[in-house]
Amino acid sequence: MNVTIEASGSIVIAYLIGEIDHHTAAKVREKIDNIINYKKPTHLILDFRNVTFMDSSGIGLVMGRFRLMQGLSSASTLEIKNVTSQTKKIMELAGLGRIAVIKEIQNEEN
Repeated sequence: MNVTIEASGSIVIAYLIGEIDHHTAAKVREKIDNIINYKKPTHLILDFRNVTFMDSSGIGLVMGRFRLMQGLSSASTLEIKNVTSQTKKIMELAGLGRIAVIKEIQNEEN
């Protein structure tokens, strides 16, 4: 698992790459948390386009980043984008739809 992070103004985008599991989630959390604590954004986007596998650690990764963002400002927002329809269902069942906007991967032609 790797993560590439872009920060611009009040927005941070984390592009997640590879597998999110118990062994990889800690390093990803640390990288994202460091930039959030440094930049203090009001909007965080987690881009799942290049995630090849996710277990429950992925749910924890999202929930923890939401809590961190809320600790900075109760007006901060979280967006999860480019998830598969199956991953979106799992995230919604876990309650992530109540704390974040979840967007499925869009067809490149659209």
